[in-house]
Amino acid sequence: MNETPVFPMAPARFTGESREVDPGACFDWLRQGWAMFLVNPGVWIGSTVLLLVILMAISIVPLFGQIAAHLLVPLFGAGMIKLCRRLGEGEEPEIADLFAGFHHNAGQLVMVGVFFAAGIFGIAFLAFLLVSGGILGGGVTGKVAGFGIALGGVMLAGLLVMVLSVPVIMATWFAPALVFFHDMKPLDAMKASFAAGAKNFLPMAIFGVFLVVALFFAMLPVGMGLLLLLPVFSGAVYASYRDIFSGS
Repeated sequence: MNETPVFPMAPARFTGESREVDPGACFDWLRQGWAMFLVNPGVWIGSTVLLLVILMAISIVPLFGQIAAHLLVPLFGAGMIKLCRRLGEGEEPEIADLFAGFHHNAGQLVMVGVFFAAGIFGIAFLAFLLVSGGILGGGVTGKVAGFGIALGGVMLAGLLVMVLSVPVIMATWFAPALVFFHDMKPLDAMKASFAAGAKNFLPMAIFGVFLVVALFFAMLPVGMGLLLLLPVFSGAVYASYRDIFSGS
């Protein structure tokens, strides 16, 4: 015998299941990101300036600063998408929302950063071995042939970085949102993020190409373009998360 439902009905439990979207969806994500920026550009620019200052200050410290910056990326990423959610729900966002990740599931978000940093630095180490091996082999071989070996090592390292970076980025793309909003464990969130990225590889690839090109132009005016790119990018990531994950 079925029980009479109680209203308001509780929302369906979030399982981390994702859906496949059309390749053109990436352009809608960007439009939503731009629209979200226009709702409150002051808070967005203030949050972005604060974020960049903090990350640059941390990165000044040799090696350890770079590692710390990678660990903090998911924490600040959670803050940016928290800002997006408040805007999406018609609330008034605050610059303090940037630090929301430090107050909710901070340890889990740091672990996402640990896995992300391990992947990035692992790839960088492999690339270093290939480049140094190519240069060393080229030096031993001789002038003409040695140059070819060294150049081959550099090109192979570049190809390796591009290929191996894709799964790392896919696994990290939605992970902060899944950990912050849905209390998923870091590895489960990264698996769900990777699965969503693999399922939607084409729209994600188009989005990624657009981001790389936009980042190039954003860096030209002394990086001032980042004040626009980071808010729009954050809004687009939030839009893609809402679009791909059911029940989000």
